[in-house]
Amino acid sequence: MATWRLRRAAAAIAASSAVCHNHGAGARAPRSPNGGYATDDESVELFPTLAKNSHDRSLRGTVVYYDGQMNDSRLNVGLACTAAVVGAAILNYAEVVSLIKDESGERIIGARIRDTLSGKEFDAFAKVVVNAAGPFCDSVRKMANNDVVPMISPSSGVHIVLPDYYSPDGMGLIVPKTKDGRVVFMLPWLGRTVAGTTDSSTAITMLPEPHEDEIQFILDAICDYLNVQVRRSDVLSAWSGIRPLAMDPSAKNTESISRDHVVFEDYPGLITITGGKWTTYRSMAEDAVNAAIRSGNLKPANGCVTDHLHILGGYGWDPASFTVLAQNYKRMKRTYGGKIIPGAMDSAVSKHLSHAYGTLATQVASIAQNEGLGKRLAHGYPFLEAEVAYCARHEYCESAVDFIARRCRLAFLDTDAAGRALPRIIEILALERKWDKARQKLELQKGKDFLETFKSSKNAQFRDGKHNGQ
Repeated sequence: MATWRLRRAAAAIAASSAVCHNHGAGARAPRSPNGGYATDDESVELFPTLAKNSHDRSLRGTVVYYDGQMNDSRLNVGLACTAAVVGAAILNYAEVVSLIKDESGERIIGARIRDTLSGKEFDAFAKVVVNAAGPFCDSVRKMANNDVVPMISPSSGVHIVLPDYYSPDGMGLIVPKTKDGRVVFMLPWLGRTVAGTTDSSTAITMLPEPHEDEIQFILDAICDYLNVQVRRSDVLSAWSGIRPLAMDPSAKNTESISRDHVVFEDYPGLITITGGKWTTYRSMAEDAVNAAIRSGNLKPANGCVTDHLHILGGYGWDPASFTVLAQNYKRMKRTYGGKIIPGAMDSAVSKHLSHAYGTLATQVASIAQNEGLGKRLAHGYPFLEAEVAYCARHEYCESAVDFIARRCRLAFLDTDAAGRALPRIIEILALERKWDKARQKLELQKGKDFLETFKSSKNAQFRDGKHNGQ
């Protein structure tokens, strides 16, 4: 990109930054706290692995801007726990088998639900049913009317995780247009570097897997902009997710596919919300509830409270909260011989617990100190044994996969480290859930099968030697 275009983009970003909230993804931004244009030398100072010369191109400069980042697994479980505190009945491992209609067959009044852990089924009745099943929402809609027009156009997004040295702490890299016209990014994430992404049509499955050619595309793309040797053997984890890109069934132009959310009632009593993204999840929820109020002719006692509702653990939290953990708690660790020895609640662990659990981190720290569960689950990662027990007691954690994928992100950060941690995680969950040996063996096999879908360097099938440097 020509230097004058970079400067124009920098000016636009600086102007927009002045009127929006920026939550520090960037560090040491040049010249302006709101970001702006950085010369080639300034860019390399900010991002040391950025190549000044690559093939027949030279770095002219970069535009620095700020963005936000969150841990989606922690936010997701935090939402469920917050809903429970304010009165919701929360069920996981609960599958909708069928929808229940009224006697006339003209309105949905509930659902038949199967507990997938016990196999038992039961009916739940409601004035309005909200279908928020993501990429699976069309399957639920077909339970009401098998002839409905599909709303979902599923898209596959593949990401890979690389060691932390690929990107500096607090600074990411995005290339808005690669040589083949795609977008690629590389961001610091939970102590490692995440790179992506792809955008291609896919089938809807419960456990999508990345293809090797997609992983190679990401490696190829970032290789063009880095001075570090990009190696397939550095890939700690690779995974694929399904984006539920939505089409509004009522729209005249059925070819219009949107990344925005769609709220629709194509059968009385069944509100479907799909599409959208994490960034707008509160707006999505408000729109869905408003649609449910209209559908059921409901009379809420108050207006929407989302503007003032904190996620559980958020009240009273501040960025220095981790110091309370570091100063007041010890990590009591059990040795292989069974002896309990004290260890420091170091800054890395304290910050992790504070960011993951908010003010509830003291409960996790108490378990680590008082129950001898202060050991790290995997070398090089801040996740503690105490978190497994806490998540089983307070966060609906029902399986080993629940923990490594949906309560913490170890499976996504480092597949092989997650595999090594599985036996200990299962041992702790077995005590919490009273599992017998057969259940523990089953959990171990399920965990291994799950991790096989993450194409880390050790479980991937290499197709060529392009990025196979050792």
